[in-house]
Amino acid sequence: MHTEPLRQDLVDLVRSIYGEGFIPLHRPVFEGNEKQYLADCIDSNFVSSVGAKVTEFEQRIAAFTGSKFAVATVNGTAALHVALQLAGVQRGDEVLTQALSFIATCNALSYAGAQPVFMDVDLDTLGLSPQALRRWLVAHAELRDGHAYNRTTGRRIAACVPMHTFGFPLRIREIVAVCDEYGIPVVEDAAESLGSYVGGRHTGTFGKLATLSFNGNKVITTGGGGMIVTDDEALAKHAKHLTTTAKIPHPYEFVHDEVGYNYRLPNLNAALGCAQMERLPEMLAIKADVARRYSEFFAGSSVRFVQPVDGTTANFWLNAIVLDSEAERDAFLKHTNDQGVMTRPIWRLMSRLEMYKHCQHDGLEHSRWLEARVVNLPSSVPDGAMLQQQGLRN
Repeated sequence: MHTEPLRQDLVDLVRSIYGEGFIPLHRPVFEGNEKQYLADCIDSNFVSSVGAKVTEFEQRIAAFTGSKFAVATVNGTAALHVALQLAGVQRGDEVLTQALSFIATCNALSYAGAQPVFMDVDLDTLGLSPQALRRWLVAHAELRDGHAYNRTTGRRIAACVPMHTFGFPLRIREIVAVCDEYGIPVVEDAAESLGSYVGGRHTGTFGKLATLSFNGNKVITTGGGGMIVTDDEALAKHAKHLTTTAKIPHPYEFVHDEVGYNYRLPNLNAALGCAQMERLPEMLAIKADVARRYSEFFAGSSVRFVQPVDGTTANFWLNAIVLDSEAERDAFLKHTNDQGVMTRPIWRLMSRLEMYKHCQHDGLEHSRWLEARVVNLPSSVPDGAMLQQQGLRN
């Protein structure tokens, strides 16, 4: 079915939500205490990686997600790189993950010296499929001395990295259960899912560790920033040590006891994060309302508006639709972008990128089908004036 009759109506709906002019996919919103907290940092002279706002931001994220510990980093990729190392991933190991993901997931694996092995995703969650994971492990994995190995390559399978695509929670409990059978630690890539839940439990709290992103296009932003969350105190302490160049604390001596990274989040960025966290519940409620309007718009059409599966709550970081074909997707993208409404296709599969073409995968049937059909819609929180106009703010 052609979506041509829907396209202009969708453009009109988007403009009723966001106003005139160019409508980006997801823009940052600074309408709280951001400027004041930045000024406070400047006045304090603590603008780099040592400062009260870094600690406060970590505490706010830990409390919001229900994690015992949170360690702030310069970006989500850096967080994932260190989390993989903390999980025990070593050079030459393999890590099971999904091909339907943003490049940062695989880049972090490459920094750790690991090879990705790509599993298929579920059509409804867009995230790693526990059934696909189990099928592959049964066919290819064997246990030796408590560790899983790939019978085809001989490499150790050191971790599994599922990613909650666009903030829609995947079947993480089932993923962890499968990995537990093989002694494979799970590192959740929760970069996109701040404010998403499985039951009443926040994403990122099911695996050994998890990572978040606060890039400029995320639900909240620190400009650039990331976070490692875990319930393991020893891992949290090691994470902080590694991300501050592995320097042994001392009033004036510079002694480092392992290869570390200059990955600590600056205080200025954390100040933005603290202000953004104050508005996070409001922003999540507004994003849910935007998603409701999209859902009502597409109801009854051939277009599937992606919704969280039963028992989960999504943050609707990026709203997504699934069209009938690649041709329909391309026509939809051209019309909306020509009208100044930014839409985009899902990422090209990691297995089709030059540097990962050689990696083992399971055929990726669902991933390939979704790659040809998924489109993201504008998903920002509207600015204050538009919220007032729509009756969403007094």
